[in-house]
Amino acid sequence: MQQAMIIMNPSSGKAEARDYIRAAEEVLQSADYQVTVRETAGEGDATAFCLQACSEGYDLVVAIGGDGTLHETMNGLADQEHRPKLGVVPMGTVNDFARALQIPLNPQDAIRTLASSRVQRVDMGRLNDRLFINVVAAGSLASSVSSVSSEDKTRLGFLAYLKEGIKELTGNHAHPLVITHDRETWEGTSPLFIAALTNSVGGFEKLAPNAAVDDGLLHCFIVKDLHLLNSVTVSISLLLGNLRNHKDVIYFTARQVSISSAEAVKTNVDGEEGPLLPVTLSTIPRHLQVIVPEQQ
Repeated sequence: MQQAMIIMNPSSGKAEARDYIRAAEEVLQSADYQVTVRETAGEGDATAFCLQACSEGYDLVVAIGGDGTLHETMNGLADQEHRPKLGVVPMGTVNDFARALQIPLNPQDAIRTLASSRVQRVDMGRLNDRLFINVVAAGSLASSVSSVSSEDKTRLGFLAYLKEGIKELTGNHAHPLVITHDRETWEGTSPLFIAALTNSVGGFEKLAPNAAVDDGLLHCFIVKDLHLLNSVTVSISLLLGNLRNHKDVIYFTARQVSISSAEAVKTNVDGEEGPLLPVTLSTIPRHLQVIVPEQQ
């Protein structure tokens, strides 16, 4: 019999994640899995549980939670000789990874997807010595989003991020950045740099419409100016899927990018606070196997 481990964050989905455990167990058991459930209680737990699943030869790991839970779970899959397949039941505020793979955002529908026979290989990103699954952002706007509390995420959902972003836009804080990629270097001031692995960032599924989950590329945006008035046109470009063509945005793709600054600049990694600059980003092509819905 195959072995499956469910890793569940009890604070996800307005603290409703526990309600879906039994349904997930039933779907997996009907697919001939013996199921073990692990519940996170603090930072790093999901990574530790996933490392256990790798070392003990589990066939499947299911993450029930938001992008933060996924981020931790996938870091447990880094550089392991045996990597289980991954199942995703999105319960977070934004759920960008699920959006990019067209995994249902409704938890019950996502649970039914765990019985799918279709598996998609996806890229992972490396930031210094840790992995990421969706996006790295650097700059004052990225820092403000990191400050959103768990309570606000639960209470306000995506509006919590919007509230912090608007506050930062009114300040128009930019930092000096040096960005090197493919033997090219850009130097200037910017309030926001984004490197995305998928098309969905912050719930916007058209940020990088040309991005594929298995193209081996980082899709990068340098925003040169994001004061409050200019942010309106940037937002329109974002919604229309042509941010790359905005006059105050530089777009490029790369397999490795280095970002540094003369100032203390924070990063945001998969929606959570990351390290200060400098950082080096790269891709690990087609590193994971993720269960996705059957083709319609």
